[in-house]
Amino acid sequence: MNVGIGLPIGDPATLLTWAQRADAGPFSTLGLLDRLVYDNPEPLVALALLAGATSRIRVQTEVLLAPLRDTALLAKQAATLDQMSGGRLAFGLGVGGREDDHQVTGTDIRTRGRRLDEQMAVMRRLWSGEPYGDGVGPIGPAPAGPGGPEVLFGGFKPAAIERVARWGDGFLAAAPPAWAGGLFDTARKFWKEYDRDGEPRIVAQLNVALGPDDVVDDARTNMHAYYAFTGTPDRMVAGLRTTPAEIRDAITAFTDLGADEVMLYCHGLDPNQVERLAELL
Repeated sequence: MNVGIGLPIGDPATLLTWAQRADAGPFSTLGLLDRLVYDNPEPLVALALLAGATSRIRVQTEVLLAPLRDTALLAKQAATLDQMSGGRLAFGLGVGGREDDHQVTGTDIRTRGRRLDEQMAVMRRLWSGEPYGDGVGPIGPAPAGPGGPEVLFGGFKPAAIERVARWGDGFLAAAPPAWAGGLFDTARKFWKEYDRDGEPRIVAQLNVALGPDDVVDDARTNMHAYYAFTGTPDRMVAGLRTTPAEIRDAITAFTDLGADEVMLYCHGLDPNQVERLAELL
C-alpha cells in the first residue's frame, strides 16, 4: 500500500517544508486540492514549485477542476510539469460543483461534465503529439510518457466514474471506507465494460489530523470552512481521523477493499504532522 499526503491549503508558504519532509519519508505522493473562489494556492503552480524542490515523490492534483480552464493551455501546462518532474505528475481531474467558480470563468456549470469529456479528447490527442486540428499544428512539449501523465478522475455519480474507463488510468475516491467499496466496484465494472487491460488504479482519500489538541482543532476549523458550501460541513468534520489507531484502521480497511494508495489529507497547518504520520506508518 502506497501512502501519500494531501497538503493543507491555508498557508502556501509552508508547503515547501511539507514537501521536503514528505520526500525524505515513506510517502508516495503529494496532493493538492483545487478551488477558484477560495483562499487556496493554484495547484499546478504550487505543485510545479514543489516538484522542483523534491526528487522522488509524486505530485497530484486532487482534483483539478478542468472545465474552468482553457483546454489547450491546460494540456501544455500538464505536459510541461510531467516532463520537467521526470514523469511524477498524477493528474487528478473533476468537474466541481460550485456556482461561483463557474461564474467567474464564464463556464456553464450545467454542461461541465460534457465539457470535461471534450477536453479529454483534445488533451489525449495533444499529448500523443497529434495536431490540434483546423490547420493548427501540435502543441508541445511532449509529456514524460506516451499518451500523457497518469489521469485520475474523482466523482461519485456513475457518469463521473465512467470517465475512469473511457479516458483515465484510475479513480480518486474521496469517500470513507464504509461506502468507498461500492465506488471502487463501479470503477472496476466500467473498466471491464470498456475492455481495458488490467485494473484501474484506485486512490482513496482520508482526512486526518495527528498531534496536540490545537492541531486537531485547527484541522476541524479549516475543514468546516472549506466544506461549508456543501451544506453539511459537520458531517465532513465528523469523519476526521485523529488518532494513530483510527488512521491505521482506515488504511487497513482501504487495503482490504483493494485500494492501491491512500492519501492522508491534512487540513491542519502544522508540518510536524509529516513526521508523526511517518512514525505511524
